[in-house]
Amino acid sequence: MKIAAAQLSCAPADVSANAVRAAALAVRAREEGAGLVVFPELTLTGYELPAIAADPGLWLADSEDPRLDPVRSTGIATAVNVALRVDGPRPVIATLVHDADGAHVTTYAKQHLYRHEQEVFAAGTAPGRFELGGIRFSLGICYDNHFADVPGAGAAAGCRVHLASSLYGTGDGVGERAAIHPGIARDHGMYVALANHVGPAGPWTGCGGAAVWAPDGTLLAEADAHTPSVAVAEVDAEALGEAPADNPARNRA
Repeated sequence: MKIAAAQLSCAPADVSANAVRAAALAVRAREEGAGLVVFPELTLTGYELPAIAADPGLWLADSEDPRLDPVRSTGIATAVNVALRVDGPRPVIATLVHDADGAHVTTYAKQHLYRHEQEVFAAGTAPGRFELGGIRFSLGICYDNHFADVPGAGAAAGCRVHLASSLYGTGDGVGERAAIHPGIARDHGMYVALANHVGPAGPWTGCGGAAVWAPDGTLLAEADAHTPSVAVAEVDAEALGEAPADNPARNRA
């Protein structure tokens, strides 16, 4: 099975425009043979926290919100990150996973909110995991991936691919992006797919570099640093065994 990591330039606070942009990249990933594509953090709004806080109309109602239809109808499984309405006064930063037929598979809400996000969003409390094509996937959203227990718990539960929807900017973000994700792959024996912004993203400039790493940390595919694109790589399900025996994450719930 091939998987794709997308990098996207978002239209600020324009859900409809970003759904169309994401759909175009999903079609491109499908045409390159991918069975699943993961998108960056806050795909449908851009990383526009003041706008999200001020306008609940930017929050998706649920996994069947019709504003997702352009993405759900692309014929490829998708993991799209959004501001999602939940019980309470604040939304969550959530990844909505749909299969190639557009059916909802799972929803994961970001557990570790970064600084100012705590003023806008509620934190999730449950792990994100699902199975597709006989492969188990785990989910993490940006700052989540700085906490070893997020991918580690997925590896302990038998997940062999970790999907990271993120925003890493130019400057320090370039080094963080390059260090953290191959480290997750090596530490937990998982494929890792990183989706990232490219170009203006709220207060930052996304550094691009959407990529897929092998379980030993080898870079398998990487998008260029300048344009919306997808990085596509093969996940060899038959070659995937259990998480490394010396990985302490296997013993965690």
